[in-house]
This record gives sequence, C-alpha cells and structure tokens, in this order.
Amino acid sequence: MPVFKTPFNGYSVKFSPFYENRLAVATAQNFGILGNGRLHVLVLSPDPSLPIAELASYDTADGVYDVAWSESHDSIVIAAVADGSVKLYDLALPPTSNPIRSFQEHTREVHSADYNPVRRDSFLSSSWDDTVKLWTLDRPTSVRTFKEHAYCVYSAVWNPRHADVFASASGDCTVRIWDVREPGSTMILPAHDYEVLSCDWNKYDECVIATASVDKSLKVWDVRNYRVPVSVLNGHGYAVRKVKFSPHVRNLLVSCSYDMTVCVWDFMVEDALVSRYDHHTEFAVGVDMSVLVEGLMASTGWDELVYVWPHGTDPRAP
Repeated sequence: MPVFKTPFNGYSVKFSPFYENRLAVATAQNFGILGNGRLHVLVLSPDPSLPIAELASYDTADGVYDVAWSESHDSIVIAAVADGSVKLYDLALPPTSNPIRSFQEHTREVHSADYNPVRRDSFLSSSWDDTVKLWTLDRPTSVRTFKEHAYCVYSAVWNPRHADVFASASGDCTVRIWDVREPGSTMILPAHDYEVLSCDWNKYDECVIATASVDKSLKVWDVRNYRVPVSVLNGHGYAVRKVKFSPHVRNLLVSCSYDMTVCVWDFMVEDALVSRYDHHTEFAVGVDMSVLVEGLMASTGWDELVYVWPHGTDPRAP
C-alpha cells in the first residue's frame, strides 16, 4: 500500500469530499512544540503499487495541527495553526497567492477545524484558548465565539444532519452540544474522568456521538439518554487521540492512539474490536475514512509517515 514521507511530524489527515484520490495532511516540526509547519495536499495513483504524489504544499511559521476541506469549493483547504491563526488555501491559485485568508483571533494554538457539511457555508475552529469560533469564508472576523469550556477545546465537529448543531470535546473532561441559534450550550456530557481529546457524530444516527479520551477508552453516547454510554470501547494502551465514525457502515468507527495503533470497532457487538493496525512506529495522531471510496483509510503520526490502505489489508504491504 502507498506511503508518503513528510518532513515533519504528522498531525492530521483528511480525504477530499470531491476527489477520491486526494487527501490533505497537517504536519508540525519538532512534535509541534516549536518550529514550522507544512500543509500537504497529496494525490493517490490509480495503481496502488505507485507512490503517492504531492499536488501542493504550504509552509507555515508554526505547526499545523488540523486540516479541513471546504464542502463548497473543491480546491479550498483550511489549516488550524499553532500560532492561533486559521488559514485558508486555494489549490486553484498559484502559491504566491496563498494563503487567501488568515484569521487571527484565537489567543492560543488552534487544534481543530471542521467545515459544515449541511449548510456548506461555514466552519468551526477550536483552540487551546478554551473557545470554539464560527466562521464564514466571506467575513473577515468570526461570526461568533463559544466560550464555556474550562480548558483547551481539542475538537469541534458539526452534526452531519443538523446545520446548526455541533459538539465540542475539551480537556475539562466534558463534551458540550451546541446549537448556534441558542445563547449557550444545550447539553453537557460528563464524558470521561480525564481529558477528552476527540469526538465525532455518527453519520446514520444524528443523536449518537463518540468520544475519545486520555483514559485510553472510547465511549459511544446517545444524546437522548446520556446518563450512561451506549458502549465503552477498551483496547488502546494509551490516550486515544482521534475518533471517526465510518461514512458507510452505521456501527463502525476508527480510532488512533499514542499506543501507535489504529483500531476499527463495531460498537454494537460485545467483542467490539474489529481490527488493530500497528504500522506506525510513533504516536498515531491522525486518522480518516474516505467518504467516496468505501473502506479506504488513511493515518498519520509522529513517525512522519502517511499511510493509505483499504480496511482489512496490511498498510505496510507492498
């Protein structure tokens, strides 16, 4: 399966919602502690034996922690940057014209970016300054700031069915559900006893959400009855860095961890662990599943490698 070597440590990987052979990768130098960053846009060959090609790359003065594709423009990507900025890049324009925008409002590192898949006109950023911000492409300043969390907000994710609803995961051990039409959060999930690093909505049931924590576990919740989780998934040896629901299979989700593995789970069966991939040799911190190609997965980590492989195969296979 194809592998791409990045100069810096991988932080996030996202498949394009428009092109099945395109993905973006966020990277940061020196494990994101100090130094530059680079955003890569990669192209997969139709022949899996051929290497992954680089379509474009953009250098930043600070690490890039996350990347999101626009849902309305096939050439626009959004970078969450460690200097507190949110930068927009347009692949259709020459490198000298990029970034096309740089929003500088967060006072600390921006850790996540997510584009609204329903309305397709706005996106979220979450930051270590304890806030989430809502943006549109055409406004020079944020539309709104959501400030209730007591610590870093590591992830903010739109609901796939409801254009105004999103969830945020924080180091304050909670996940909050928000409706942008309401003045404050509409629900607080006391999700874990330790920091919550990631969350994601189920793509087939808009009331189901998964959370990933420093406590090494993943939990699946139904927001209609959130006193107890639907499922608790144990199997990672260290903090779980990211969780993503499958775009194609209702009960399937994927996670990656500081234990260097990527795991696939079926949260509705007792023996929930479906697959464990141990191809990374450092912290596995970025994972995604393709919307356009069922079963196609990608991961990246601090070993400076990006792997792309079909679920059920060996990512390291030639």
